[in-house]
Amino acid sequence: MLLSTLRGWILPALLAVSAPAQAKEPQVWMTVGEHRFAIALADTAAARAFAAQLPLTLDMDDLNANEKHTTLPRALPADDRRPGTLRNGDLMLYGKQTLVLFYVSFESPYAYTRVGRVGDPSLLPRALGAGKVRIEFSLNQPPWRRSSPVKRMASRPSPAAWRA
Repeated sequence: MLLSTLRGWILPALLAVSAPAQAKEPQVWMTVGEHRFAIALADTAAARAFAAQLPLTLDMDDLNANEKHTTLPRALPADDRRPGTLRNGDLMLYGKQTLVLFYVSFESPYAYTRVGRVGDPSLLPRALGAGKVRIEFSLNQPPWRRSSPVKRMASRPSPAAWRA
């Protein structure tokens, strides 16, 4: 009886307590006016350092009618690579301190460090508009906990979306 109690209840309880807790990936939200988008962070040192700076409200200038960019308050670790194709929804680091959000897909010879990717970037060009835009980046703030109305929340991309 004692042995069955150990196997059936105590032993599993001890194993559950001693098992390491899995780290929960932070959820990043990007708010542009009344539009909110989920961002999946890349598995890079730059993405982790970016998340550590949140919340941030950034005024981002337009460049070439395909990207918004701004200088971050603090530099991030860079691991530049040439992605070839930049896609609508890519959040990248140019150099060590310039955050770039692409809202049009195109080929590029430039090198960037991946920071993240917007879950569903279909509304991104319309939400960003032309010219300068103010964007709020926040950490672990689900849409129902904000006081402002939301027109649409974009879904979070799967890890497979990075390889597509």
